[in-house]
Amino acid sequence: MAKFSAGIAEIVLIVADVVRSAHFYEEVVGLAPETAADAEWAWFWTGEPGVSARLGLHRGKLLFEEHSHWPAGERFGRVHYAFRVERGQLEAAVRHVEAFGVTVYGPTYFEWMRAKSFYFYDPNGNLLEWWSPDEAQNSNQTLQNGV
Repeated sequence: MAKFSAGIAEIVLIVADVVRSAHFYEEVVGLAPETAADAEWAWFWTGEPGVSARLGLHRGKLLFEEHSHWPAGERFGRVHYAFRVERGQLEAAVRHVEAFGVTVYGPTYFEWMRAKSFYFYDPNGNLLEWWSPDEAQNSNQTLQNGV
């Protein structure tokens, strides 16, 4: 099978209020802004600025939305995505989100991927996850990546 993807470049979420959502992703989730939020767009780095994937927040339609087989208003549904958090920072990340009055669910342990996760919702109903692989897995991935 051909492999063309080298990783996720960006995720764009359709939101009701870009400025409110941008505040959530900067303050609660802790993402670094790539651009200042305006009424239609905000962009964030999901990890190291300039290196990691980007998260876009958008109010309005996206390109080619008219080609979706879903009816207007339902063309883009709620999204779930996970942010990788080092195990030593996981509890602090959970406390940080809770300090903003956001309910956090978990922990959930996934034996098949040897990872611990906590979940919470953003103001638009998207399900976010703090995902943390076991320390042994972190070491194995570091060795595999040659770092």
